[in-house]
Amino acid sequence: MTFDLLIRNATLADGRSGQDIAVSAERIVAVERAITAEAGEVIDAEGQLVSPPFIDPHFHMDATLSLGIPRINRSGTLLEGIALWGELKPLLTHDALVERALRYCDLAVAQGLLAIRSHIDISDSLIAVDALLEVRERVKPYIDLQLVAFPQDGYYRSPRAVDLLKEALDRGIEIVGGIPHFERTMEAGRQSVAALFRIAADRGLRVDIHCDESDDPLSRHVETMAAETVRFGLGDRVTASHCTSMHSMDNYYASKLIALIAESGMNVIANPLINITLQGPHDTYPKRRGLTRVPELLAAGVNVSLGQDCCMDPWYSLGSGDMLEVAHMAVHVGQMTSQDAMATCFEAVTTHSAKTMGLDGYGIAPGCRADMVLLQAASPVEAIRLRATRLAVIRAGRVIARTPARAASLSLPGRPAVVNPAAYAPRIARA
Repeated sequence: MTFDLLIRNATLADGRSGQDIAVSAERIVAVERAITAEAGEVIDAEGQLVSPPFIDPHFHMDATLSLGIPRINRSGTLLEGIALWGELKPLLTHDALVERALRYCDLAVAQGLLAIRSHIDISDSLIAVDALLEVRERVKPYIDLQLVAFPQDGYYRSPRAVDLLKEALDRGIEIVGGIPHFERTMEAGRQSVAALFRIAADRGLRVDIHCDESDDPLSRHVETMAAETVRFGLGDRVTASHCTSMHSMDNYYASKLIALIAESGMNVIANPLINITLQGPHDTYPKRRGLTRVPELLAAGVNVSLGQDCCMDPWYSLGSGDMLEVAHMAVHVGQMTSQDAMATCFEAVTTHSAKTMGLDGYGIAPGCRADMVLLQAASPVEAIRLRATRLAVIRAGRVIARTPARAASLSLPGRPAVVNPAAYAPRIARA
């Protein structure tokens, strides 16, 4: 038998080592030791980690790579970012939006990031909707791009958002978005959640709402989301993004809320890079981290994913399309430094995010799509520690990106000539 691709001697995220992965017709057909067969291409993983591709379940592609247009965010604050986005929106053009998004997708592929959910601001125009619908089709061979109709200025607060959200969905946007804490009153926020859930239920769509992205412990719209999820029976088709107010809530109410979220079956997305940067601007000391209660949500059985949110845009001057950078930040700010917790942070940018996005055929197992990343690391924890080099990125059984292994040449008497950072992995006995 001849395969299209055969990866030899791979380590998998679950700890299995010495595994061969055989691919035919864009699918994984075997994962086992010592496969004896020919293949059109053979890759020796040399014992390094082969993972399903990285996933970013929360991003804003309409703004990405726009940093500096029309000016730079010099203060680095949320308020200046909001003002800048207001200045930038009248300058947006279809072609510029498409070009920036395609450039970002090039970067994403190089980082092994092959699935992205992007929110699109539809508050006062659908120019970004049309541009990103075009991008979705153009990148379809190599990136799964999901699009969210996002009334960024408020579903009710923005005069045109109600009509434009409907039109965006009619044009082919597949997810209903919202931002209840940005409405003028708490009651208006609650009403917006109810209205958006009704739209999603009637159309059979998923829901992903920016929810309680606030330092106000009384911002509790995620409670309404959980109730509406149960009422409409939407379960894991619903996602609450950010939920940063939970960081500031009293522990009794948070324990009740987390149980409600778990009961509903909805997903939660935290965005570590942005949450810890933009939250707590009014604090002196102690300063709140702003990240939602990731360990507690996970302990309750909630599917928690990690998103990048922004990359070189009005709100965030940094970013690199690297989901391992996102996981690395979550490990630190969430104080998730046990071996199991760090491994879970790796899952939060891979398998957990695949569940959030509802991706079919994701994983490293027979029958799964042959989408994989070969990393210069021995394990998920090591991948996070190193922000490991993506040696090969594979889509549908074909290598679409390669990066040379990271190594440094030394000129030190009596010391090695080459240093490979991945060779410093500790030997940890498995229980």
